[in-house]
Amino acid sequence: MSYWPHLLAALVGAGLTIQVGMNSTVRVAIGSPVIATIVNFAVGLAALVLLAIFSSARVTPGSTAAVPAWAWLGGVLGAAYVAATTVLGPRLGAAALLALTLAGQMVAALIVDHYGVIGFPQSPVTPARLAGVALLVAGVLLIMRR
Repeated sequence: MSYWPHLLAALVGAGLTIQVGMNSTVRVAIGSPVIATIVNFAVGLAALVLLAIFSSARVTPGSTAAVPAWAWLGGVLGAAYVAATTVLGPRLGAAALLALTLAGQMVAALIVDHYGVIGFPQSPVTPARLAGVALLVAGVLLIMRR
């Protein structure tokens, strides 16, 4: 079994923590969480455009018409996440912020997996999965204690 996907997921998670600090620094310097979020996405877009150019990525003609209307709103959720963490990071601290966002992700993940919606395969909620989320929530509460 290859563990590269697991390692990459953990590294991306670590990157999210670092990103919150970077975005908060931009917010403080500029004075606006909205503008800081725009800067984040502008820099990210530039990086992705370069990646697309150098990797020869192309859009298949007509493929965008096959995307369901609701799927285009993923960018709104990404922008809301970046804007919220830019403001909340300094208020909550990195550990509490990421623990809370992870707890929210796990609850949502159980729901979308259970019903097999928005592109995820169906995987029913089991007692073991519920126990895992309960332990995660308990961990969040412990992390938030100062």
